[in-house]
Parts: sequence; C-alpha cells; structure tokens
Amino acid sequence: MTNTHTTRRTFLTKATKATSLAALLGGLPKGWVGSAFASDAPETADMKFGIIALTDCSPIVIAHEKGFFKKYGINATVAKGANWAAIRDSLSNGDNQATHMLIGMPIASTMGLGGSPKKPMVVPWLLNRNGQSITLKKELKGVVKDDPKALKPLADKAKAAGTPMSFAMTFPPGTHAMWMRYYLAAGGIHPGDAQGGGGDISLITIPPPQMVANMKVGKMDGYCVGEPWNARAIADDIGFTSINTQGIWKDHPEKVCAFTAEFADKNPKTVKAVLKGLHEASVWLDKMENRPEQAQIVSAATYINCPPEIILGRLQGKYDMGDGRKFRDPNYMIFSERNCNYPQAKFCQWWLTQLRRWDFTEGAPDYAAVTKEVMRTDIYEEAMKEIGYAHGGASEAPESFFDGTTFDPKTDLDAFAKSFAINSIKG
Repeated sequence: MTNTHTTRRTFLTKATKATSLAALLGGLPKGWVGSAFASDAPETADMKFGIIALTDCSPIVIAHEKGFFKKYGINATVAKGANWAAIRDSLSNGDNQATHMLIGMPIASTMGLGGSPKKPMVVPWLLNRNGQSITLKKELKGVVKDDPKALKPLADKAKAAGTPMSFAMTFPPGTHAMWMRYYLAAGGIHPGDAQGGGGDISLITIPPPQMVANMKVGKMDGYCVGEPWNARAIADDIGFTSINTQGIWKDHPEKVCAFTAEFADKNPKTVKAVLKGLHEASVWLDKMENRPEQAQIVSAATYINCPPEIILGRLQGKYDMGDGRKFRDPNYMIFSERNCNYPQAKFCQWWLTQLRRWDFTEGAPDYAAVTKEVMRTDIYEEAMKEIGYAHGGASEAPESFFDGTTFDPKTDLDAFAKSFAINSIKG
C-alpha cells in the first residue's frame, strides 16, 4: 500500500510541476532557447558615427540629439572628420562603426578605386536627396548663369594661355566630383580623367568647410559642394550659385549611411537599430516646421560650425543664387519623402557608369555584382518591416538629366557609359 500511495503522490506532484512549467514557458517571449533568451537588442550598443560639416549630416545628428538612436538601444557618439578620406579611413579601421558618406565612396572602397584601399562597404540607407550646388567666383556673374556652355570659351582661352581654369570637388569618386564633371562636360569642357590627365581644366580636391576660404584667396574659379558652403559664398560676397544639383538630376542620391561589410555581417541587429533611429529622425526632418530647429542644432561648432540663418534658407527651398536670381525650389533637400531612403540598385549602377566614363575602372566593372554587394536593400527592408513602415520599394524607372540624357538601368550599362561624347574611356 505504501509503495502504491507513494507512487501516486509522486505522479501527482510531477504532473503539477509539469503543468506549472508549461504555463510558465507558455508566457515567455519568442526567442527563448533553453536557459537563455535570444535578445533583440543591438549586438554593439556603443556606436561612433563619422560626419563631415555639411547640412546633410542632419539625420545622424538629429537621431543622436533627439534620442532616436537611444530609443533603439544605440549609445551614439558623433565625431566630425577633417575630410572625406579621413572619414573613409576611420570607418575602414573600425574607429567609427558607421558614417555619413558620399554615395560613391563605399562603391569605390569596395572596388579599391581612386586610391582607396580595398575594403568592402555596404549601403543600407540613403540619408538625403538633392541640396548641393555649383558655385562660381563672383567675377563670372553676368557671364555664366545656369548653362555651362558659357564657360567653354573662357576655359579654352585659359587653357591656350597655359593657365587652365581651376574647379574643386570634395573627393574624386564622390558626388560633388560627379556633379562637377557632368556639368562641365555638358558644357563641352573635358574635366580630365581619374588621374587628372587629358582635361581642359584643373580639377582639385578641397574639403567642404575649406571651399569658401580657398575661393576667397583666388585658388579656384568654381566648386561643387553641399550646403551651407554655397550659401556661405554668397553671404561672404565671393561667389554665386550657377546651378543646384537637383537642377542637374531631380531627386538624385547624395549622402548615405555606410558600414563596413564585416561590421554589418557581425552586427545585423545593430545595423537595423541604426536604420530605425535614422528613419524617425528623417521623418522629423521633413516636417518643415522643424527645419528652424534643425538649423539651430546642426549649426553648433561640433557639427557644421556655421550661423543657423545661413543654413536655414536653402533647407526651406529659398534660393538666392547671388546673381539676382531668387526663387522657391520645390526640389530642396529631402531626408524621408519620395522614398528617399531606399538604397536603389539603379543609383549604384549609374555611379559605376560614371566611374567607367572617367577611367576610374580598369575596363568595364561588374555592374551587377558590385551593385548587389554594396546596395543592401535586404537590410533596409527588414528594418522597415520590423517597425511597420511601408516604403516605396525598388524602382527601375529611367532617370532624366538636364542635358537631355536619360539613364535606363534596364539597358546595356557599358554602352551607356560609352555614349557620352566627352569621356576618358581607354578600352
């Protein structure tokens, strides 16, 4: 009897415990494995972000200052770099974990072009569209407006005299270099190849915050850069805006948030957390009533170091071109609207055609492979799905340019690169 009673009691005790354990386990969140919980928290919480002193660093600054990074578990530090090469190197060596970058930079670094050590990088996020400009020295007022063809006889005369005109950009395979090259070539002026040879003018590299000072001392005839350094040239009465880059290509890609491929592979939750913070910051930025506060925040010495009133006007689409032209540009800098942040494959493809056009590549690049490696639409889509944001998705629609050119990403990309009358293709 004792054995029977003990067995029944033991059975009932075990059954009760099992039921209680099942109830307890049933209440646990998904991700429970054995005695550990697979957390959704970022693998790397402490993140250092590199920026350059340009208005389009705003999404990173605002995500930090407004606590959007913190909301998703990211403890951010924002570090201003001296120039784009320094920013690239700080990302490559791991000093920075993410960075504000010209879209051409991670493409070039992945391929090892333009003096970049080969370091695979990824773009899961576009920070902004539009909002750069080409500034010319004030002595050219009345001679040139928005048509670069007016520069052609001046460039030819200067070249013949052995003192070619000088134009500046911020980084050889970057956005400002490509807008400057595209603008000059549309005017019949050859900007030279990637090595600086075969050109009608001299194309030099100057860090963004130093553009105004270099023009002030007569070092260049024009430059392409982001804001506020075009508006600053007008405020200082040393130059005027010939054309805004959205006038060359409406809603063109500009800066990105880039990571090394190695960091992104090891820290997928971290990267997605960063994108979620950037999303909230970008939506905040595209509310026009927030732009005065944006200008005030990013004007600080630790960020742009420029009076907020010089930053604000062009953020609101108010363009005083400095030569009598004043207008409201509806295609001012955007940070979230019109599917701004989606890392479109066609943008990388266009960039590769221009790198090919100006002889940065040895022969035709592998357009498909490089694009797939750099433009990480998968990471973007996963991050946005997790916060329930309905983005606009991938687009293969053709893109139009101010010189009448159309880029169709579904056509022969190398044929497109070779189609320009002015190019540096050698084979």
